[in-house]
Amino acid sequence: MDSNIEASPYKWPHDSSFDTKTTALVIIDMQKDFCSPGGYMEYQQYDITPARKIIPRIQALLIAFRSHGFPIYHTREGHRPDLSTLSSRELHRSRNNASGLGIGDKGPMGRLLIRGEKGHDIVDELYPFDGENVIDKPGRSAFQHTELRLMLNIKGVRNLVICGVTTDVCVHSTLREANDNGFDCVLVEDCAAASTGPLHEFAVESIKEEGGIFGAVTTSDKILAALGVGADAKANGAPNEVVKSEV
Repeated sequence: MDSNIEASPYKWPHDSSFDTKTTALVIIDMQKDFCSPGGYMEYQQYDITPARKIIPRIQALLIAFRSHGFPIYHTREGHRPDLSTLSSRELHRSRNNASGLGIGDKGPMGRLLIRGEKGHDIVDELYPFDGENVIDKPGRSAFQHTELRLMLNIKGVRNLVICGVTTDVCVHSTLREANDNGFDCVLVEDCAAASTGPLHEFAVESIKEEGGIFGAVTTSDKILAALGVGADAKANGAPNEVVKSEV
């Protein structure tokens, strides 16, 4: 396993400390409400195709990180069933779309973005193994109103490999706050997606400004190469056949 990864605008991590003791994989909000038909994102009138497309590539990373023994953190955005974690502004904002439906309203997979509902859970292909950390958050950043920072600090993690949805909102919010808290972050560009291409591209480019103001950017094939994963698994950044994770 290499001590750093080819990335832009610098080889990541900056101190060549890529190993299982210092580095964690953070998968942001790969939930059915954001990635599956009938979920919250479709009620916001957005195409979920970009989110669906990155699932095989994230799965390839997940398999590789699991096999090497890296710590893994999955996040889920959602609210308590009584909506006590939901501000009136956020409720209003979430219903400001053509469907008129938003957080807490009924959908095919249960109430939208509500903890305990089917839509709130992580997609089957990326489902956490027993013992993997799941961080439930009520907002955008995985560091706000959660125990994530404490858990990372206790573990001695200082480098974060970040992927998931959406690039411009929850992924970016988490990455920015991680940076402010002293973590060296790398966004896996082809394992992140936004509701539109321009939003994704802007979020990616902003990370690399000023010599890497928020961190670095890489691709899944470069990470897999650093991990010594075989060429067959690196094809298109995903396994030849997507195998569902065992629950």
